[in-house]
Amino acid sequence: MRKFTSFNALPKLSLVLSLAFITGFVQNSNAQEVITIQDAIDKTLNNNLTIKQSQFSESLSDETLKQSKLALIPTLNGSASSGISFGRSMDQNTFEVINQKLLSTSGSLSSGVTVFEGWSRINQIRQNKLLLDAGKANTDKVKNDLILQVVTSYLQILYNIDLLKAANVQLAVAKQQLNREQQLLDVGNKTLADLSQAKSQLATAELNVTNADNALTISYLTLAQIMELPSSTKYEVQAPLLESFNAPQTRYNPDEVYADAVGLFPDIKLAGLRTEAAKKGIDVAKGSLYPRLSFSAGLGTSYSYIFSSSSPQTSFADQINERFSQNIGLNLTIPIFNGLQARIGVRRAKINYLQSQTDEKLAKNNLNKVIYQAVADLKAAEGRYRSTTNTFQAQKDAFNVIEQRYAVGLVNSLDYSTSQSNMNKAEVDMIQAKYDLLFRAKVIDYYLGKQIIF
Repeated sequence: MRKFTSFNALPKLSLVLSLAFITGFVQNSNAQEVITIQDAIDKTLNNNLTIKQSQFSESLSDETLKQSKLALIPTLNGSASSGISFGRSMDQNTFEVINQKLLSTSGSLSSGVTVFEGWSRINQIRQNKLLLDAGKANTDKVKNDLILQVVTSYLQILYNIDLLKAANVQLAVAKQQLNREQQLLDVGNKTLADLSQAKSQLATAELNVTNADNALTISYLTLAQIMELPSSTKYEVQAPLLESFNAPQTRYNPDEVYADAVGLFPDIKLAGLRTEAAKKGIDVAKGSLYPRLSFSAGLGTSYSYIFSSSSPQTSFADQINERFSQNIGLNLTIPIFNGLQARIGVRRAKINYLQSQTDEKLAKNNLNKVIYQAVADLKAAEGRYRSTTNTFQAQKDAFNVIEQRYAVGLVNSLDYSTSQSNMNKAEVDMIQAKYDLLFRAKVIDYYLGKQIIF
């Protein structure tokens, strides 16, 4: 849905939308892919690397959760060692000190489990589960932001297409005006100043075409980069038909919209999960204040061989059996003083929880503000559309009168052109207002978690 995390970016998008749907277009290209708004969204969600990064973080959180669960299982470890000693050593059979080369081999198997640790491991599992859910919510937030970003860039292309078309129309008019001024100058009805003015208007029109063409190229590049397509990719975008739109719903209660959005919007869900995880982190930290009780058990045996010994030596099998040992034990660790590290850890966890609570409240406050602004903007857009519609109808009626008078020579060409320009501008303003109204309605749909379609 964007990178467009606040409603402050909406006026810019409204400007982008101004002429986006005036007419369809056909770009001069051969066999280029035509991308709809849904195609652009799908490509972004499938290819965007920011989403993949968030998904990788989500996978790491999942592995961390598995690791914390497996930490409850008793450990089992085996060990083996072998070595040769020189000089004085102890005979493992007679326990006498000898001064000969001795080969010794030993092996053991040990197991241990923590019986009680202030429930810190259980709480760690619960916290990791919340962090995994937060990771999933963050992925949803990234997708949500990117979708609106795609819509913004898509509409920027449509706007730049119509801007280029309008610039080309003005260029054609400027060329015609220059030709007419030149003809009138040739017959003595115009001055060089008039001709210079026409040349200046032509130069300005040519510059506007160049700027509009560059802006269109950049907007295509921007959308391609969001979709993670090669920058050299050539494609067209499909403009929805003007007639396919119906008047959107414009009557919303901001409190009701907020009540629905707060339970759906990924930003709020993410902030809430982080708050819950931080709260559980306090319980994890408190576990360090409690005694730790663990159970252990083990098996072991050894074998030794004295080189160049004149005395008979016990066989390998007999030594293994004779030296076989077993052990079990309980270990209780009571924290008395460890530099107040445990208590500092608890205080840090509490501060982190308070900070997360504040972040959650801030996210909700921001959502409330932008929704109230969105509802107000929607109402204003409705009024503007109604006003521009009336203006266009009045300009259209006026042009019809001027056109009839021009046909019989009662109006000069300048007045006729001015009236036509006023009607065209009024029509553009009406269409701009209509799609601004539609966009404002789609913003409400966005906050309500509805699919953005045109």
